[in-house]
Amino acid sequence: MNPVGIAPRIIWRLATVIDVVPETPRTRTLVLDVPEWPGHRAGQHVDVRLTAEDGYQAERSYSIASPPEDARLSLTVERLEDGEVSSYLFDELHSGDKLELRGPIGGYFVWDIPVGGPLFLVGGGSGIVPLMAMLRHRNAALGTASMERHRLPARLLYSSRSWDEVIYRDELARLAENDPTLEVRHTLTRDQPDGWTGFRRRIDRTMLEEVAWPASEKPRVFICGPTPLVEAVATNLVGLGHQPALVKTERFGPTGGSV
Repeated sequence: MNPVGIAPRIIWRLATVIDVVPETPRTRTLVLDVPEWPGHRAGQHVDVRLTAEDGYQAERSYSIASPPEDARLSLTVERLEDGEVSSYLFDELHSGDKLELRGPIGGYFVWDIPVGGPLFLVGGGSGIVPLMAMLRHRNAALGTASMERHRLPARLLYSSRSWDEVIYRDELARLAENDPTLEVRHTLTRDQPDGWTGFRRRIDRTMLEEVAWPASEKPRVFICGPTPLVEAVATNLVGLGHQPALVKTERFGPTGGSV
């Protein structure tokens, strides 16, 4: 038993790839069996470590896509042109392969039912991954309890370059279709399909005024994606009166800045 107040040590574990699920032309989800996984909260991440035959090691962090209720751990990986880890995970890893990881990591950018709502999620590109874990957790934890869903309504504003690059596109549509307390809004910044009626620009103050709850509702806000998007959205929401303490952010660095 761990002494009171001391967190358990995060150790490296050897996971087995159970399934590989294509999401978009540049993203895939790895479904993993992780022995003695201690459980996680929606929004947390893991470190993945690759070791070459000559001993060279590379590590990257990946958000957990699966909710705490799932028996398997899921990681959604976007293939980056110069990403030595993402290229391997996307191109080379198959069912039955092993993968070293440690986690769960992170306690700030997390949400579960006791945190409450309303829940307002804003994502750009692969920044949808930890937000999807939150939506999946909400769906699994609340089940068909209509009253509980109305107490914890959720809205997602998701920015992608094109319709083909919307990760979890069909699942998001199904979740929203089956849950009147969940609203999913898309903005496509580069290419839009024929007949597109959604937003077609980067997320701005006017868009947030239309989609977000008013600050007086005190929504719990989570923003994840490229740094420029995250900073712009957080600044605009605070400017609209949202309490900074209720606006939590996670940045993915400089890539994908045009989302």
